[in-house]
Amino acid sequence: MTGMNRMEWVGWDNFDKILHDSEFWTAVTNTFLIGVMSTVPQLLVALGLAHLLNYKLRASTFWRTVILTPYATSVASAALVFALVFRADGGLLNWALEFVGLGHTNWANGHWTSKIAISVIVIWRWTGYNTLIYLAAMQAVPADLYEAASLDGASRWQQFCKVTIPSLRPTILFTIVISTIGSMQLFGEPLLLEGGTLGATGGNENQYETLSVYLYNYGWNLGHLGPAAAVAWAMLALLLIIAAVNWLIGRFVRTSAV
Repeated sequence: MTGMNRMEWVGWDNFDKILHDSEFWTAVTNTFLIGVMSTVPQLLVALGLAHLLNYKLRASTFWRTVILTPYATSVASAALVFALVFRADGGLLNWALEFVGLGHTNWANGHWTSKIAISVIVIWRWTGYNTLIYLAAMQAVPADLYEAASLDGASRWQQFCKVTIPSLRPTILFTIVISTIGSMQLFGEPLLLEGGTLGATGGNENQYETLSVYLYNYGWNLGHLGPAAAVAWAMLALLLIIAAVNWLIGRFVRTSAV
């Protein structure tokens, strides 16, 4: 960053540098784990909420607005509020745990607790967004299918499993792809969990450093734009691989459903 006039072509050296950096693979592992821990519960909860909202409820517009409110909140605001909740000293969650006699947890310093904290922020922000996507897809399912299932004696749970879920398969695959892309770009939540130097490096042992934080640290903290650009290309390659896997799964599901 400070010597832009002294750049030189190094070929594949930047890629070789990051691929032999253990911190890069730590960031890949963290990104994958946080992605799974946040995506799976988020989509399951969103599916359940959409199913509830699909029934005729009083003030349905109000409830849909309430569910979407976290998505409208900025990343910085949400992360800062949850950082206070998960604080080691004086945090709201630790106060509640101590009140019921479950002890004290240093959420940001634990390898798993830090990932849980970040996953909670992601789940809180994106569940409402996915809920409305599922709700729109559910409302497009023909009512005749439910009537036929009801005449055949299917309960509401059986209708949900046998009619709603199969009809939502393309939408579910779409939300999986979108959530995967979002988890790959996860930046604000881990950066602001502790803030300062620790936030920029993903914790004192890089326990919650994601690929985006790793890129930021290389490019803007250390000033090495070459390796940072290589990280960006590596993230694109990983996204293409994940998209290809999702496409193959979707093709298999469509073929098996025929």
